[in-house]
Amino acid sequence: MLKRMIWVGIGVVVGVVVVRKITKAAESVTPGGVAERIGDAGAGMRASLQSFWADVSEAKAAKEAELYEAIERGEDISPLLTEEDEEDDRSAGRLF
Repeated sequence: MLKRMIWVGIGVVVGVVVVRKITKAAESVTPGGVAERIGDAGAGMRASLQSFWADVSEAKAAKEAELYEAIERGEDISPLLTEEDEEDDRSAGRLF
């Protein structure tokens, strides 16, 4: 009798787990589930773009500060302006 009760208990637990997984899978393909996944992906994309924009702004501010300091010292800034352009040209050549 105890052996049967144990097997019934195991069956109930397995049944509950299977039903929950099937329900979760079914909800993920409903319009609401799809919208939620798209919303989560959009939020992730937004966070990535905000991080990228912060990095670009920081790099821009650093380069501007470097150029302003060079101008204040009376130095020629043309090497500072062309240095990155040459690197960009070289890296662009590698991509193609």
